[in-house]
Amino acid sequence: MTTRKNSSSVFLFAFLFLLISAALALPASDAKKPYALIFGTVYGRDDRPVYGIKVKIRRSDQKKPKWELVSDHSGEFAQRLPAGPADYIVTTDEKHPAPEVKVHIDNDERQDISLHLQ
Repeated sequence: MTTRKNSSSVFLFAFLFLLISAALALPASDAKKPYALIFGTVYGRDDRPVYGIKVKIRRSDQKKPKWELVSDHSGEFAQRLPAGPADYIVTTDEKHPAPEVKVHIDNDERQDISLHLQ
């Protein structure tokens, strides 16, 4: 009986040790890193928010979008970006064209924009 109890205790100790070691080995959460945010609303021709519009965001010095998202039921979208000085271009897809919007980020800040479909 004591052998079974001792082996259970050893197993439990080893399991807890591995669990704690694994938790300590995990990388720090990205939530603690500073970030910038582009928050926007897509509006239709009737100046009402539009759901389901694909929004593309790219750095101004690049051709391909790095982020693609879809406007929600309130026409809104939000994208986290690396903190620090950079210029971004925000556009919609070809099916629902809107003039592109240029956004300048200086640091860890929020920039609010709107896209108006043509």
